[in-house]
Amino acid sequence: MRLNTDMRVNRIADEVWEIPVSEKPGMLVPARVYATQTILQSMDRGVFDQVTNVACLPGIQRYALCMPDGHWGYGFPIGGVAAFDAQQGIISPGGVGYDVNCGMRLIRTDLSLMDVQPRLERLMTELFRRVPAGVGAAGAVRLDRSELTRVMLKGARWCVEQGYGWHQDLARIEEGGCISGADPSTVSDQALGRGINQLGTLGSGNHYLEVQVASNERIFDAATATALGITGQDQIVVMVHCGSRGFGHQIASDYLKIFEKAMRRYNITVNDQQLACAPFRSPEGQDYFAAMNGAANMAFANRQVITHSIREAFADVFATSAEELGMQLVYDVAHNIAKVERYAEGELLVHRKGATRAFGPSSAELAPEFRQTGQPVICGGSMETGSYLLVGTDRAVQETFGSTMHGSGRTMSRAQAKKQVRGEQVQRLMKERGIMVKAVSMSGLAEEAGFAYKNISEVVETVEGAGITRKVAELRPIGNIKG
Repeated sequence: MRLNTDMRVNRIADEVWEIPVSEKPGMLVPARVYATQTILQSMDRGVFDQVTNVACLPGIQRYALCMPDGHWGYGFPIGGVAAFDAQQGIISPGGVGYDVNCGMRLIRTDLSLMDVQPRLERLMTELFRRVPAGVGAAGAVRLDRSELTRVMLKGARWCVEQGYGWHQDLARIEEGGCISGADPSTVSDQALGRGINQLGTLGSGNHYLEVQVASNERIFDAATATALGITGQDQIVVMVHCGSRGFGHQIASDYLKIFEKAMRRYNITVNDQQLACAPFRSPEGQDYFAAMNGAANMAFANRQVITHSIREAFADVFATSAEELGMQLVYDVAHNIAKVERYAEGELLVHRKGATRAFGPSSAELAPEFRQTGQPVICGGSMETGSYLLVGTDRAVQETFGSTMHGSGRTMSRAQAKKQVRGEQVQRLMKERGIMVKAVSMSGLAEEAGFAYKNISEVVETVEGAGITRKVAELRPIGNIKG
């Protein structure tokens, strides 16, 4: 089999491939890629170079992993997972990403396609008005710096206390919407300045708000779907994909510079400067971890405020309350994060970069309502295809540090996509297919054309075949908001 690499790649199982430590000097553990043969052959060379570079980092445990949506990223491949000994290992912003706690949120409703279709244009206009999108967009929630520090410490809990949500939302967010250990003193003034006006905003790039349909014929596990509030019958749901915006980006930028100097002090060398890191237990490592947790909490709060705006828009358009419309949160999960978790090896710092936590039913960390189903996993596809709701498995905890893919994954750069199509064409073609798109930028819309992404169904079939995630339902888009 020909791949975009000279390294030897051994097939371990139908959906699991391994690059042995002999293939690159300095590798401490093998690198494993989860993929079908077709997906593996389509992966760019950067994926193999980057995942094997990660395998060289101090303190890494078992394997450096890449999920089937993997593609070239900053330092780590997007779709990368790596766990490090919490005492002797490192922490790396490249293993988290610039958009700290970029993540997914799914909201169910009691509405059907028949209810929404006649009012879809008005609904999308109202959502577009209430949820600011685009580069530098400012939100309606005005914060001063002291209030922003409280958001960093409390996350989505701050929002609920301020009336931007329901108390029951918190049980359906990873970590209850608030990760402990944030310390505002570790965050620069520049980062605070960038984040202060961005609460409740989508941003740009591949971030979106999407109105979707869950149909009976695309539900794969009816019992689990029902337990999660997905009833089928052309049910309307809403998916949100965004993160910590410029706030998290600045924190990553600040600490990459700090870590480049720290590596010399701690005698750490890396194959790629984008993997700049520091010992997790060092002062620099702990400061970044505290700042990153604050950015993660800001992202949970950001998606919570957006949810509040979505509920208000639906309530206005359908002239009733969000409670009457059954607009309950299904789940909210991060896919750019580093977290301390316990495995057979002991306490590990698990980096997930474009990868989603996927704990199975036996995980004591899950809220009681998910002990029967496993943790919900929300996988976004391209805006032209569809997305999936899945659940984690106990096998994922054993094999991939409780991790799975986060989306379909790009097949080409944004620049390449823009050379092939104009945003206006994408918008027109999607309308012809029954998908209404509101976008701040036509150039940005072209970047997100469906052909620029992998086949989402094949990516999902890969992780299900590997036993690390189970399909619950496919969700078809009818309306999309892009920055």
